[in-house]
Amino acid sequence: MTATPAGHRASGAQPGKIGGHAPATLSCFSLPVPGISARSFSAIARPLCGKPPSMINWSQKLLRPASAALFAAGLAAAFLHRPVTEPSAFAPPSAPASPARQQAEMSLAMLPVAAPVAGPSSLARLADGRIAAAWLAGPSNDASAAGIWLSVLGQNGWSQPLLAATRESTAAGTFAHLHSLGRPLLLAEGSWLHLWYESLPLGHWAGAAIVHSLSTDGGKTWSKAERLPTSALGALGSGLGGPPLMLADGGLALPLDQRFPTQGSEWLRLSATGRIVDKIRLAHPAATQQAAILALDEQRALAIFRDKRAGTSRATLSTANGGQTWGAAGELALPGPDAPVALLRLASGHLLLAGNPQAGKETLQLWLSADDGQNGVMKRSVEAASDGGAEFADPALLQARDGRIHLTYTWRRQGIRHAVFTEAWLAGDAP
Repeated sequence: MTATPAGHRASGAQPGKIGGHAPATLSCFSLPVPGISARSFSAIARPLCGKPPSMINWSQKLLRPASAALFAAGLAAAFLHRPVTEPSAFAPPSAPASPARQQAEMSLAMLPVAAPVAGPSSLARLADGRIAAAWLAGPSNDASAAGIWLSVLGQNGWSQPLLAATRESTAAGTFAHLHSLGRPLLLAEGSWLHLWYESLPLGHWAGAAIVHSLSTDGGKTWSKAERLPTSALGALGSGLGGPPLMLADGGLALPLDQRFPTQGSEWLRLSATGRIVDKIRLAHPAATQQAAILALDEQRALAIFRDKRAGTSRATLSTANGGQTWGAAGELALPGPDAPVALLRLASGHLLLAGNPQAGKETLQLWLSADDGQNGVMKRSVEAASDGGAEFADPALLQARDGRIHLTYTWRRQGIRHAVFTEAWLAGDAP
């Protein structure tokens, strides 16, 4: 993939044309109407021709806003008129080889402090095996000053955090006024490190957009921030879901949330060059957000949502054709609070889920599934507290080359906690 903004695609349309058709022009008013041929629009224009000037001027005032509306419709039609693409397939899972016999291990530590307040985090395994973490952090009294920070775990521990993105750098790259930044997502692709994050121009989801930046030196420097055009009218109201998935053709699938003007989850397919290939709605009867999607094989995948319903199950969807269509997968027997989850396929083949129980964000727990997510068993509680300031949320999961599992999560909104453990510890062995 390149750092070129996704959505820029080659087109066979000639200059001055939309979809290969010349825009209509009202001969009386010289008002071009993109996306509408002259012949099909003549029936509208003809009754207005030859009228008195006063009527023509009055008609012009009415037709100008209509022309603007038709122009927007033409943009939407151009966005949706994509060439037929090959069916997608997920890249084969590349879980690390698990040691023949692992000892039970578990440790907790804090990531380096970048600012007094810290938000959601994301993990990626670099080409050399090191672990990279990105998270949102800033001052306690000014959300607009928060930035995206990055640190890398090496033999000597976590590196000093470096700023990967700020409100100012994002505004300069996207030519947009911004109020604040949102949660980040990392993806390592060979020597490239991708960073997506949310940008909020008004401080809320109206007008929110997804921004992409690329590093080719392990996160030391980053390319200019560029908005991801996730809709026909730009990228309005878009938020991030769970981590992206690699596809067999070299592209990737990016889970998204559409939070304005309507709410719902989507599945955005990007080509190997970053071009938007397709976008599919992940429709579920429940009010869901932030889908965590996991490929089970080249064709099957499971999506588990942030679920706004109260109860003892999580909303899920599944696909059996590489993400082209999604359908109900039954209710996963896990508590479903209004909080995101992290999902990971382990080297053993088990599915690991990290999230909060029904009681709330005062506890962070781990569940295991041995049947591709049909059932889950709570195995461990990572951290729990009963005081009013306790909040352990927004988990991110990754398995390293040595088989150890890495978990990061927001710790009391004061920092990012890092847990490292083995499957033997998950199984209930000491410690």
